[in-house]
Amino acid sequence: MKYHLVILKKRYLQAILDGRKDIESRFSRTRLAVFEQVQPGDRLFLKVSSGPVCGLATAAAVESFDQLAPEQLLTLKRRYNHRILGSETYWRSKLTCRFGLLVWLADIRRIEPVPINKKDWRAWVVLTPEEDFGLLGRIRWTDQR
Repeated sequence: MKYHLVILKKRYLQAILDGRKDIESRFSRTRLAVFEQVQPGDRLFLKVSSGPVCGLATAAAVESFDQLAPEQLLTLKRRYNHRILGSETYWRSKLTCRFGLLVWLADIRRIEPVPINKKDWRAWVVLTPEEDFGLLGRIRWTDQR
């Protein structure tokens, strides 16, 4: 099991914590390392962009895509957007992306905000003992099942 720091826009994080969004999507023109590193059972720290970690979740299921064509992306939009909550602008901006990741979220819970010192632009970080932003020792995970 791995731990991940997932950076989200405020509206998407709020939708996850409110139970309205339970699939996190990431699309890119290039293959990102994280696309191959997220597995079911992994734990996710949910952080608002430019703000604190405010939630926790478990990756219930994961699906990766490569060599996506625009029609495949539109199929994903039709099939899952009621759980992704992407705007028309979001989906339009992803039409040239060739790689994607969908992560079904489970065991979602709100936590007291935990500020961390993260200054780079990465929107998803696989945490390691050397780079965990102090999270692995500060936040206790409990089995939600």
